[in-house]
Amino acid sequence: MGLKSYRPVTPGQRFKTSLDFSEITKDKPYKKLTVYIPEKSGRNNLGRVTMRRRGAGHKRCYRIISFNRNMFDQIAKVESIEYDPNRTARIALICYQNGIRRYILAPDGIKVGDKVTEGENAPIKPGNALPLNKIPVGTLIHNVEMNPGRGGQLARAAGAFCQLSGFEKDYAILTMPSGEIRYVLSRCYATIGVVSNIDQKNVVIGKAGRNRWLGKRPKVRGVAMNPVDHPMGGGEGRGKGNHPQSPWGTPAKGYKTRKKKNRSDVFIIKRRK
Repeated sequence: MGLKSYRPVTPGQRFKTSLDFSEITKDKPYKKLTVYIPEKSGRNNLGRVTMRRRGAGHKRCYRIISFNRNMFDQIAKVESIEYDPNRTARIALICYQNGIRRYILAPDGIKVGDKVTEGENAPIKPGNALPLNKIPVGTLIHNVEMNPGRGGQLARAAGAFCQLSGFEKDYAILTMPSGEIRYVLSRCYATIGVVSNIDQKNVVIGKAGRNRWLGKRPKVRGVAMNPVDHPMGGGEGRGKGNHPQSPWGTPAKGYKTRKKKNRSDVFIIKRRK
C-alpha cells in the first residue's frame, strides 16, 4: 500500500497522486452482496435539490457491509481484499465455517487466508470483534457500536481508530479520532485494529474533473453571489457587510445547531474543541 505519482504530461497530472492498490486481490465484487443504488444528485423524490454540491458521479454498485458482527464463535477465512467505491477504506470478503459470506471493513495488515472471528472469547488480534469489556485498556479499535446490537457506527473511515482509555461502572471510556473523549456502554462490540488504507489522507486530487467523478460539484462562495441568491451577496467590490451564514440565514460560525434534547451529550466527557 502506497502512493503513486505521475509524469506531468498534462497539467492535471502535475501534482496528482493516487493509491497503488497493491493490497487489492480481486477486481470484481461478490455479486450476491451488491445492490445498485442510482445516484439522485442531491435531489429528493420531488426532484428538488435538498443537498447542494452533489453531482451524478461515476456509476457504482453498493457493497453490503456487515457492520454488525453477530456470527459469534464462528471462524471465518479472508477470501479477498477489495476496493469499495462507496468508502475510503478497503473491504474484506470473509467466508464462515457454515458457508455464509460477508463483507467487513478490512483492518490494516490483514491478508488473504487470515482467520477472523467474533465473540466474547475471541483472541485480541486485528479483525476480531469483541465486547469493549473484554478488550484490554490501550487497545486501538474501530467499527465501534454506540448501542449494543445496532452495528458499528464509530471509526469506519480509512486509517481511523479509537483508543480504549479505561472503564467506569458500566461504561468504557473512548478517545475518538477527533480528540473527543466519551462514554460508550461496555457491552457494545468493537473490532480490533486500525482501518485499512492509511495513505488515503495523503492523496492529492490534482484536477477538478476527478472530484466530479466522485460526485462533487463546484462550491460557489456566498459573497460572490447576488443579493437575491444569498444573504452575503452583492455590494460594490468585495462586500463583507453581513455575518457568515447559509443561504437560509443560519449563522455559520460559532452558532450551535445541535438539538437541545440530544441525549448523547451526557456521554461526552471532553469535546473535540
